This record gives sequence, C-alpha cells and structure tokens, in this order.
Amino acid sequence: MQALQRRFSQSLFSKISWISRTLTTHTSSSLHPLTNSSNSFPPRGTLVTPWFAIQHRGAKVLGSDVRFGNVVQRKGRIYQVLKSQHTQQGRGGATIQVELRDVVTGNKVTERFRTDEAMEKVFVEEKSFTFLYGEGDSVTLMEPNTFEQIEISKELFGKAAAYLKDDMKVSLQMYDGKIMSASIPTRVTCTVSEAKSHVKGLTATPQYKRVLLDNGVTVLVPPFIEAGDEIIINTTDDSYITRAKE
Repeated sequence: MQALQRRFSQSLFSKISWISRTLTTHTSSSLHPLTNSSNSFPPRGTLVTPWFAIQHRGAKVLGSDVRFGNVVQRKGRIYQVLKSQHTQQGRGGATIQVELRDVVTGNKVTERFRTDEAMEKVFVEEKSFTFLYGEGDSVTLMEPNTFEQIEISKELFGKAAAYLKDDMKVSLQMYDGKIMSASIPTRVTCTVSEAKSHVKGLTATPQYKRVLLDNGVTVLVPPFIEAGDEIIINTTDDSYITRAKE
C-alpha cells in the first residue's frame, strides 16, 4: 500500500513539474517577443513605405486656397507653388493663375484653373527655427534645440521676408529632405515710421490712409494711427489688425 502511494505521488509530482515548465516557457516567450523570430522587427534601414511616398498623401483643397510655398500634386507630378494670382474673367467666373515648379526636375510651368477646382495638397514636414540675421540674398537661421545654424535663400520667404526680425520664430517646409518654402508668424508687430497727421472734424477724411512701416512696407490703417505707433499686421495680406498694446 505504501509503495502504491509513493508511485502515485511521484507521478503527480512529475505532471506538476511538466505543467510548470510549460507555463514558464510560454510566459517567457510572451514577455520577450523580440526573442521570437516571428515577432522580430526588420533590420534597421528596411522600411515598408519610403518616407517621400508617405508625403504624397494629402487633402483636397480648392484653387482659391492655394498659396505661395504650397506643394500640390497635379497631373501625376509634384509641384511647388511659386506665384498665384486671382483674376475675374467676366461671365467665365473667377480663375487663378499659378506659377509652379516641378519638385523633381526643377522645370517651371504656368497654369490657370478655376478657383472652385479641387486639387491635392501634399503634406510636408515642418520644422521650427529662429531667425538670426540676413545678409544680401540669404538669411541665417538657428535650430532651437541643437543650436545648429543654416543659411537659406531669402526668396524662400517670398514677400514675407520684409517682416523678418531678430529672434523671430520661423518655419521651414520640407519635402523629401528639401526645403520648399519658409514662413513667418501670421501676426507681427511693426512700428509706423511715416504717416500723415489726422485732422479731426473733416468729413472728407478717408476712413483709411497709407502709412510706411519701419520695414519699408506700405499698409492701410485707420486715420488715428500716427508715426511712432506700434501696430499688428497680418503678414499674409499686409492688412492692419489692431494697435499693439503698450
């Protein structure tokens, strides 16, 4: 009887040990998926989809929303918008004429299409920099995290280059590793350098008058704005927003 009990105990212990080893192996494999060949990651540098192909995935925008520096896909090609001009052709409706540059070949083309015509805008990578100084046709920027300095063409900012100031935060739009355009904040504070004095009580006084800013840009402002005043300007269309708070 005692011998039978010992054989039964040994058999039961053997089964418990086998179950314990099985559970341990399964748990170890689950906690360390990198050791399992079926879950291992591909080698470094092996990408399923190239980065530039991902950039092709954009959103539909209307022709009226196309702006300088935008990257668009049209007729199977990727273009950067260099210039855009809205026109009205009588009964034909509003159109927009744009100058485009092929991102791959660099060739420039001019096209005209309706303002309500849809096209695909390509999403680009955007990086922030700090403006340091300008010299001639180039500007020097600094990457705020690494303090690395780069020099780019002032033309990338378009007409907005006139608003550049020391330590201004700017953005670079990049496509496939290439800098396509540069942009500045939409709202910028400027000082009025020249303005005609406002004469009270004259009904013939226009509602808006032209003033010269300290950066050489001429804008329309309310008649009460005087030389020396600081005002906030919308840099997308050079329009007056409000007087800056003191």
